[in-house]
Amino acid sequence: MVFPRYPSLVLRVGLIALSCGFSVAAQTQSQQSAAIPPSDSPQPDPSKIEGSSSEKLPSTPDSAQLQLGVINGTVVDQTGAAVAGAEVKLTREPPFQNRTVPTAEDGQFSLLNIEPGPFDLTISSPGFATQTFSGILRSGETYAVPRIALIVAAASTEMRVTPATVDVAQDEIKVEEQQRVFGVIPNFYVSYVANAAPLTSKQKFQLAWKTSIDPVSFGVNAIVAGVEQAQDNFGGYGQGAKGYAERYGAAYGNFVIGTYIGSAILPSILKQDPRYFYKGTGTKRSRILNALAQSVICKGDNGHWQANYSGLIGGLAASGISNVYYAPKDRDGVGFTFENALIGIGTTAVTNLLQEFVIRKWTQSRPGRQASKPADPVSRLSLAPIHAGD
Repeated sequence: MVFPRYPSLVLRVGLIALSCGFSVAAQTQSQQSAAIPPSDSPQPDPSKIEGSSSEKLPSTPDSAQLQLGVINGTVVDQTGAAVAGAEVKLTREPPFQNRTVPTAEDGQFSLLNIEPGPFDLTISSPGFATQTFSGILRSGETYAVPRIALIVAAASTEMRVTPATVDVAQDEIKVEEQQRVFGVIPNFYVSYVANAAPLTSKQKFQLAWKTSIDPVSFGVNAIVAGVEQAQDNFGGYGQGAKGYAERYGAAYGNFVIGTYIGSAILPSILKQDPRYFYKGTGTKRSRILNALAQSVICKGDNGHWQANYSGLIGGLAASGISNVYYAPKDRDGVGFTFENALIGIGTTAVTNLLQEFVIRKWTQSRPGRQASKPADPVSRLSLAPIHAGD
């Protein structure tokens, strides 16, 4: 390009344009430098910036860095001897971390691979009181539990006191001895308890003795002797006071002999119960059959029904012995003795029917004792045996 006429002017304009361009570039670079600090300038401390997250959130260790621990210990008794086989139960939260280990022969136990945190131990062993222990296991720690001494558990005994059979029977006899028809006539040989306690030999003799010496027994035999004398029965005794006394002695002798042989001696030997057992329930027919049957059967001391050998043989024995003190002309032969025994069975059957349906209603108690009730398990009735010689 040729500028023939304006060489100096062109040169000046070019210089001015160049100088302006350098000035604008320099200003732009200067502004950029001011806005962006150089890389080697100091950085602000994040901990000094208000609202920094390092001030609001505490530092927590990474769960991956937690290490499992071990819990060891020893269980002994009060004397310091090791307790083997004791149960050591670890209780944690959550429950799936719970576990149980037994103690070794030396009483030691070890719980391995336990996560850090609070824990509870429960130590138990048969015959010892349960012990507990609490602690905190740290990361990677082997926790040594102080020696645990088990204390012998206090003895706890449950005892049921059951009266002895002989004591129960004695209480029943005491009740029976208070039962009287119209409050006067003794009724000692009837039991209203189906499963009454069996009597011992001593108690059988006790009941026979009470029956024999009861004032009513003396009075009844006195009436029997008077009727016999009025009818001149057993004429060999004669009349008058002497004849009455002999008749009274024979009547009372028959009564006592029959009572002891049939209600004490033979029942003790054969282990049979001389009492009548009141039924009181069921149909009238069943009660009648029960009363009639008990004239030839009785309950054994073992609770089973069996033939009443005591009553049957006792009646024969009483009739046979009575021949010793009867006048020679009034002594019975063998046939008459068996006849009296059969009469005795019939008399017993009638008496049982009265006991089952009638006599119980007439029975009164002595003062201070409540009247009997059919369902009362301690009620008693009995009639004195009737001797075969009357």
